[in-house]
Amino acid sequence: MKPRHIGPLVVACTGLLLATTATASPAAPAKTPDGYARPAQRIDIGHGRSLDLRCSGHGPVTVLLESGSHADSESWFRVQPRLAAQARVCSYDRAGYGFSDAGPLPRGLDADVADMHALVGAAHLHTPLVLVGHSLGSNIVRRYASEHPGEVAALVLVDPPAQDLGRFMSAQWMKDDATLDKQRDAFIAGCEQGAERGELARPSPALAQCIDQPEPWESKTVAAANHARVLRPEFWHTLRSELAQNVSVFAQPVPADESHGDMPLVVLQAAGTYADAPAGMRKQLEAARDATQQRIVASSTRGELRKVADTSHDIELDQPQAVVDAVVRVLRELVPARG
Repeated sequence: MKPRHIGPLVVACTGLLLATTATASPAAPAKTPDGYARPAQRIDIGHGRSLDLRCSGHGPVTVLLESGSHADSESWFRVQPRLAAQARVCSYDRAGYGFSDAGPLPRGLDADVADMHALVGAAHLHTPLVLVGHSLGSNIVRRYASEHPGEVAALVLVDPPAQDLGRFMSAQWMKDDATLDKQRDAFIAGCEQGAERGELARPSPALAQCIDQPEPWESKTVAAANHARVLRPEFWHTLRSELAQNVSVFAQPVPADESHGDMPLVVLQAAGTYADAPAGMRKQLEAARDATQQRIVASSTRGELRKVADTSHDIELDQPQAVVDAVVRVLRELVPARG
């Protein structure tokens, strides 16, 4: 999902061109359905906390969708209805986002994987699952598959972000990027304090930048619900912690010992991930992304990289059928094997 509700300072193997295949899928909605303006199914994961889960469709294999950073289940609104014609598919809001309760800080991979494991058990989701993760969500589902391999049948990773950028970018670029991270954290801290004081509902000019305009695909009902949620301090606590944790997550290379055996693993690479970057910088960023994604593909003997044309980093919004086709192809591999 495109960055939202965090203000203007938060901007920033063999490849085969993906040809979409014909599947019996309904058209993706142009606007977010109004159902996203209210909770779906609140699942008690213990310790007085619940996560919001949205499930639809039927099939012998369950697909679980994991959103990117500061996004929730709404980010899959164009993918889930199409997949529901093929399989049982669920998406959920991570702690502190959407309609889920906040969780203990820090909100890093350990916390996210622990919550997902609790959710899978409490909701009695049929395992092994096909896990689909976008951006940061790809890191979460990879970690989940490493820690709970018996619960995962396959991985579909939607434009995993570049890791280990220090190996590809200049020292000055890394210094400037660290400065922007500090500026971003200070900006979010101001929004966090404003929310704690109840000042975001009618913000001052200084705080007005904390609230973004609704995305063009949101219905008025969904936009109003999203606006109400970002007035809560819990949203800003979660966002600030997650973004701080992301700095260390993406600074590291893909673990040298990460292995997913012979698990089906598909990486979808967006053609326009860095379309807005200057040409010279774009080449370096794409080199870092390519190295990251190729290492992930190599972590399984059945790893595959597919390039998706005409899309930004948010493939699930720009080219939802590409995600559906990748998942359906994996499902067709799995179902015969499961008998």
